[in-house]
Amino acid sequence: MTKKKSIFTQEVIVGIIVIALYFIFRGISADFGKYTTFLTLTDISYYYVLMAIGVAFPLITGGVDLSIGTGLICYALAGGYLIRAFSWPTGLAILVSILFGVAIGLANGVLVSIMGLPPFLATLCTCMITRGLGSVVTGSFAVPWPTAKQDNGWFHAIFKMTIVTADGKMKFPLGLVWIILLMLVMQFVLAHTRFGRYTIAIGSNKEAAILSGINVKFYHVMVYAVSGLFAGLASIAYAAYVPTVQPGTGAGMELDAIGGAIVGGVSASGGYGTIYGTVLGAYVIMLLKQGLPYIGLNANMQQIITGFVLIGAVVIDIIKRRAIR
Repeated sequence: MTKKKSIFTQEVIVGIIVIALYFIFRGISADFGKYTTFLTLTDISYYYVLMAIGVAFPLITGGVDLSIGTGLICYALAGGYLIRAFSWPTGLAILVSILFGVAIGLANGVLVSIMGLPPFLATLCTCMITRGLGSVVTGSFAVPWPTAKQDNGWFHAIFKMTIVTADGKMKFPLGLVWIILLMLVMQFVLAHTRFGRYTIAIGSNKEAAILSGINVKFYHVMVYAVSGLFAGLASIAYAAYVPTVQPGTGAGMELDAIGGAIVGGVSASGGYGTIYGTVLGAYVIMLLKQGLPYIGLNANMQQIITGFVLIGAVVIDIIKRRAIR
């Protein structure tokens, strides 16, 4: 007799937690329930979720990418500087920011796969490099991207657009649509393509993957390129939200993205994960960070609570792995 699968998968449970957190904070704080607060939350969520989607791939191989937080700032600084200092078209500056992210991702992949550095050490080095490089490129000056009201500020409409209603005009979080589409595409890539299957195979058993004929080095490099690509995309979402990009910032943002992926079910030791769960997990972390201040908890308490949530996610992962064995 075949054992029925439970409908309460980790993705479903995390999705319920996202909904519960939102309504708990909304019930406690009237301000949290305002539509303007919802728009702010979605604006912030875009770059965290994009980073989480990208970093899920190195995590599934058993690695990590610590460069995405400072990298995001570096790519945003580079793109904004090209617009402000050299009057580059916004579209071209966006392309450079994204390609910059891919280049750093490829560098991480080479360091880890070809040169054999531990992922933690390799990406910690590029984390430090990107943190300093952004300041060097801009001369340590903050860089503002064009505002939504300026002619070359059209990229803001990618994430938030104005629609006309019976009661007047209102802002619509268009970025949520793109997040859903990217989530679906990357879940398909992970579950139904050779790249995705090999990513999981490398994380499950690297030696077995090599013996089965998989070009492990190539695919290992590519997962870091994907992480860099999404960090580059996140830099655009960040520039659309933050009026001025400050050099020397971004440290710690990668931990929220990594934490979101782990809360969403990506195994801390590699070999398993979904993009559905990653996105939902990122929203759990984001809601905790943004919602706890509304109920009067300071930054220290926010970190403590978030830390316990991550410990819980790792413990669940350990229990699941032991159950499989």
